[in-house]
Amino acid sequence: MDEDEDEDDFPLSTLNSPTLNSPMTPRQIQLIRQTFALLEPRSEVMALVFYQRLFTLDPLLRPLFHTDIDVLGQKLVQMLGVALALLEQPFALGPSLEALGRRHARYGVEVRHYDTVCAALLDTLAECLGSVFTLEVKDAWTALYAIVANAMQRGAAGASGENPHRAATATPLSILNSNPT
Repeated sequence: MDEDEDEDDFPLSTLNSPTLNSPMTPRQIQLIRQTFALLEPRSEVMALVFYQRLFTLDPLLRPLFHTDIDVLGQKLVQMLGVALALLEQPFALGPSLEALGRRHARYGVEVRHYDTVCAALLDTLAECLGSVFTLEVKDAWTALYAIVANAMQRGAAGASGENPHRAATATPLSILNSNPT
């Protein structure tokens, strides 16, 4: 992704947008906050592990990224931090995530890539958290990722003229049904 993404990555105006009810449980929110607190001091390593895993899972994704991996890692951690700040109302990020999805679609990101990103994220969390990465923790992070991915897919579909609601629900994350890491 290009460095010009910063222009509207997470505008503050979206933080107070009306929200839908959170599909995440209080326990899932607690687990995400606890595990992110463990990861945050090692966020640079986590980001590098993530991109290494992503490009191992799908080497064809590498050309879509034109920005330095360190910068991409910072953006990844920033996005996770913003998402965590709004765990109780994850859909407050909807407009920003939809805009991010539109930009990613322009860069060549396809719906199928969202499953690959989810797998890379879960693998990264498993590696970085070790024994702390339980099935319950995996389910919590998968739920958060599904919210983010669905909003981004709605934005991408809207940019392409598809029905945004159909696109966001027509491609379920296959990772939701996978075995624990």
